[in-house]
Amino acid sequence: MSSLPTLERPAEPPHARRRPGRTLLTWLCWLAVAPALIWAALRITGFDRGPLVPLLAFTPYVAGWTVVPVALALALRRWWAAGVAVLTAVALIGVVAPRALADNDPLPGGSTLRVLTANLLVGVADPAAVVELVRAHRVDVLAVQEFTPEAQAALDRHGLADLLPHRQLNAEVGSPGSGLYARFPLSAGGTRTNDGGFTQAYATVHMPDAPAVLVESAHPCAPYEHQQLRCWHTDLDRQPRATPDGPLRILAGDFNATLDHAPLRALLDTGYVDAAAAAGVGLTGTWGPYDGDFIPPVAIDHVLVDRRIGVRAASVHPLPGSDHRALLAELALPPLLGR
Repeated sequence: MSSLPTLERPAEPPHARRRPGRTLLTWLCWLAVAPALIWAALRITGFDRGPLVPLLAFTPYVAGWTVVPVALALALRRWWAAGVAVLTAVALIGVVAPRALADNDPLPGGSTLRVLTANLLVGVADPAAVVELVRAHRVDVLAVQEFTPEAQAALDRHGLADLLPHRQLNAEVGSPGSGLYARFPLSAGGTRTNDGGFTQAYATVHMPDAPAVLVESAHPCAPYEHQQLRCWHTDLDRQPRATPDGPLRILAGDFNATLDHAPLRALLDTGYVDAAAAAGVGLTGTWGPYDGDFIPPVAIDHVLVDRRIGVRAASVHPLPGSDHRALLAELALPPLLGR
């Protein structure tokens, strides 16, 4: 009896052989791409929920990091991962980069108004430093938050009353207090209280040969824990909307939100412009904190101005004693009608 022929298994082509190391590198690429991809999806869809709220404040840092997975995927020749990484980087950098670019829009031909906002950290910020900022930069309106009776007295001792004699103040013990100081007369002033407990002083500023401007010292509650998220959303949602067909408005203060938070962007969409972003300094951090904690600075203090108001310049300044920096905006008001 003849023996059956032995069947040999055909050899696998080289491309069909999978090396464990190559597969591991592919997974490494996707693991590097995934966090930024998820972050971009959350930021673009405006999914501000739970612990994501404080995390989204750091979107500019994530945007800068997105070049790392792009470089890694390209270096390892993982083209699908590289393509997704590039799209992610473009999406995040695209929403962040404009804050570092000045708008250069034509300015209205009216008067200049300089607005300074400062969170005084329960009144312990250096009053001499605040008054010196007002004096050196010829500030016309000062908005303060976490304003206490002790801070009010200290500011006056250092000469603020001589520089900004008109005022709408609500000094309180602790952090709820708020105040407005002005070089020019104020009218229709008052104070309102947010759901989170912070108060907001407001008044109408009357400059000579300029339209009246409603100014409010804004201070929504901080989303530092889960229980605060409801009041954070509510306080931002109830901020005064812009009035494009009515009086000029300015909101200046500690918003406890960055331009990567959907509620603040919704407020801007009513007819405001973020002065720092318009001036190209919107990525400069205004809150650290600066007490040794490993938390990179983020921009949560803002001067929001009616779109009819131009932005000449904006700058951020140290504020000794506070965990915030002061934000100064130099604005160009529209001309007074009939002139």
